[in-house]
Amino acid sequence: MEAALLKIVATINSYLSDYILIFLLIGVGLYYSIRTRFVQVRCFGEGMKKVFGNIKLFGGKDKKGVSSFQALATAIAAQVGTGNIVGSAGAILVGGPGAIFWMWIIAFFGMATIYAEATLAIETREVDEDGSVRGGPVYYITKAFKGGFGKFLAGFFAVAITLALGFMGAMVQSNSIGSSLNTAFGIPTWIVGIILVAICALIFLGGVKRLVSVTEKIVPVMAVIFILGGLVILCARIQYIPQTFGMIFKYAFTPQAIIGGSLGAALKAAISQGAKRGLFSNEAGMGSTPHAHALADVKTPHDQGVVAMIGVFIDTFIVLTLNALVIISTLYTPGGILEAGIAPDGVSKANLAQVAFSTIFGNGIGGAFVAICLFFFAFSTILSWNLFGKINVEWLFGKKALPFYMIIALVFIFLGTIASNDLVWELTDMFNNLMVIPNALALFAMGGVVVAAMKKAGKRK
Repeated sequence: MEAALLKIVATINSYLSDYILIFLLIGVGLYYSIRTRFVQVRCFGEGMKKVFGNIKLFGGKDKKGVSSFQALATAIAAQVGTGNIVGSAGAILVGGPGAIFWMWIIAFFGMATIYAEATLAIETREVDEDGSVRGGPVYYITKAFKGGFGKFLAGFFAVAITLALGFMGAMVQSNSIGSSLNTAFGIPTWIVGIILVAICALIFLGGVKRLVSVTEKIVPVMAVIFILGGLVILCARIQYIPQTFGMIFKYAFTPQAIIGGSLGAALKAAISQGAKRGLFSNEAGMGSTPHAHALADVKTPHDQGVVAMIGVFIDTFIVLTLNALVIISTLYTPGGILEAGIAPDGVSKANLAQVAFSTIFGNGIGGAFVAICLFFFAFSTILSWNLFGKINVEWLFGKKALPFYMIIALVFIFLGTIASNDLVWELTDMFNNLMVIPNALALFAMGGVVVAAMKKAGKRK
């Protein structure tokens, strides 16, 4: 039954990611790039200044909302996860090194998309009498489309994101945590599951304040540790770096030379893997991170929009690219086990990064390093995704449903550590893809609101 379900879900995903997803993601990104006069280029420096000029590991506790950096940290916690390590590895295995080029393309236009998402999240958010803030796509979808159609699209999105991130997505992250710790340290996955559930429950019960307090501390530290480890590998393989970049650009357009098959089929695989894994990595256009950005205490929606762009930049152009360079420079260059493009037995997307880091660090240290980094990446993603699902469950059913949501989410986190990796990934991909459709439609409809907010911020300055 699992094999049959896997085949059905994979077929649905192939149509969604190969056709609908690519056109929607690139279409929305192009639309906002043009309408904002390439805000991802013009306001990049402004975004960097706002992010790195406001880094605090202990901030915003006395505010009604959360600080801009806390919101960004929560968004990056959602973005920088399994998709960066396992997802990019899977994209390279299936689509070749050229898939990374298409991830870059998706991310470049995605920076304009996520600017719009964050801006709309601030513009349409709601504030309760007690000062608590709620926002996200369901709020701007119902503003974009009035009446029953808007409620249907918002409800469709809310159900899809709850399944995709709150439940299935949590399984993907916990699955990666369990398998990597088992590979590196031999810890039984069910023990990992129990410990993970206990820690998550403690944080979930503390509400938004406790969650953002955790993410603002974990995200900067985990990113720096992974980047330093990756740079050590690249320094050791410095002579292969030009060849590594050469393969990314070469196989972006002639992937059949390394993954086989016809040019058309191979090119479709490279582009679709880049789009699908790019979406899962930076989440621009998916409608997940606006929930975090909506919480930010900022002067104008534009301020958080430019901050949100930096989240995509850090996720894709720094963390994901670094992981990809490590994999390609160690495994696809002369003497590497994937030089011919064929993965040997025992090598898969789940352990490819560990294999790559182990070529320099050694089996013990390399595997442990990736396992530890993956634990923090995936753990922080679980926290953020649970919050996003929680916001949508409350919108659907009210606060009375939240305890039930929390219990079900914890069960899924545990099941992820012992479940089949391939089926979990395919189910998550399917619901991720479905989320994009209502979110993208609303983004197209709300272009005028985004441009007006950008112009208003410009006049204020």
